[in-house]
Amino acid sequence: MRIILSATLAASIALPAYAQTRPDQQRFRTLYKELVETNTSLSAGSCTLAASRMAAHLKAAGYPDADLHPFSVPDHPKEGGLVAILPGSDPKAKAILLLGHLDVVEARREDWTRDPFTLVEENGYFYGRGTADMKAQVAAWVDAMVRYKEEGFKPRRSIKMALTCGEETSTAFNGAGWLATHERALIDAEFALNEGGGGRLDANGKPLILTVQAAEKFPQNYQLEVTNPGGHSSRPTPNNAIYHLAGGLMKISSYRFPFMANDITRAYFGKMGPQVGGEMGAAMTAFSKGNLSAAEKLSTDPSYNAFLHTTCIPTLLSAGHANNALPQRADANINCRIFPGTSVEDVRAKLKELVGDPEIKVTVSDTRSEVPKGPQPLTPAIFKPVEALAAKMWPGVPVVPFMSAGATDGAFLTPAGIPTYGVSGMFGDPDGNGAHGLNERLRVKSVYDGRDFLYQVVKIYAQQK
Repeated sequence: MRIILSATLAASIALPAYAQTRPDQQRFRTLYKELVETNTSLSAGSCTLAASRMAAHLKAAGYPDADLHPFSVPDHPKEGGLVAILPGSDPKAKAILLLGHLDVVEARREDWTRDPFTLVEENGYFYGRGTADMKAQVAAWVDAMVRYKEEGFKPRRSIKMALTCGEETSTAFNGAGWLATHERALIDAEFALNEGGGGRLDANGKPLILTVQAAEKFPQNYQLEVTNPGGHSSRPTPNNAIYHLAGGLMKISSYRFPFMANDITRAYFGKMGPQVGGEMGAAMTAFSKGNLSAAEKLSTDPSYNAFLHTTCIPTLLSAGHANNALPQRADANINCRIFPGTSVEDVRAKLKELVGDPEIKVTVSDTRSEVPKGPQPLTPAIFKPVEALAAKMWPGVPVVPFMSAGATDGAFLTPAGIPTYGVSGMFGDPDGNGAHGLNERLRVKSVYDGRDFLYQVVKIYAQQK
């Protein structure tokens, strides 16, 4: 008997943390794991496969084929997606749309501590490519749609869910853009809920603020290019394409675009100031009251700096054609995130002015979308459900409008007349959780809490009059 008890105890200790969670969370974790472990990177993965696997969950829950709409195009067979619909009871009430992208940024196993395409739960975190951006929220959308169907929930408004590909790569087939231009009626909605919002934790894991994204910066790539006749490397000359390019990049690196503000960023820092306290909190409060010089202090934090002004950084370099030849070509990609109100051409002209070298050609490349409309109107119908639910789940944590520094697929919906808001209820760490980088992760508690939040808040929206 003693041996049996010891073995039982050892087995319980060996169980992963999720085994101690609610049964419904265990089922959700299985779905989340399936999503993370379905590689959806552009180079080696398949969004179409991920979409079909999510469709299988919905079909098992009772969705008829008539309410499941897989889509793809012949030129991009692995970049397909899915639209699913839970019909509403009021034909006059416009639907709400749950938007989520399936694709993830590239990840190489040799660079990561853990396999990026295996969901690992360790030290209170879920690790894996897409755990934070944005498969936790996609899993929550699918999970909610399954639960609504199983419960027999009859929403007043139809609930639509669009799972798409191409958000992470500007040159890829973008499913959200395709739906907006080719199947606009299928995704027609009063508004859409998307990534981009969520919560911020302090260094100790304490919730500081919950955001609703209502605006975003515009991503734009620019190419710096130098061409040269080249020659033999044994006969070097000062006129070297790499020298020209390097000199231009150094000039760009030393420039900071002017600080800017709008109603959303002022409101954000106004709510954050009392939460953070100290010198940083005082700077936030000052900025919210119109003191742009306070941005000097705020800019020391990369997360805050990201939405204080336009930013431009080099992300790709290429030069030369042989190791014993003078380079005939050198080029670099400059990735800019443009503050609303500044044009794409304004930034290109500034980059050209900064490099100050006629040998360097500066051109616009890889335009992802139209400039998104914004800020989106933050009406009580959008904001109040988040505030009410947040007050129950995270008492004392303020809810505030937010402008995202990253780009979302909302840029394709707002020009099509569907206001889009970032709402997630998932709280992230100050360092960005490794999104787009190594060892991406999200706290286990944040995932489960966000899943509960989204399930409830969508129900509230779906019953609104």
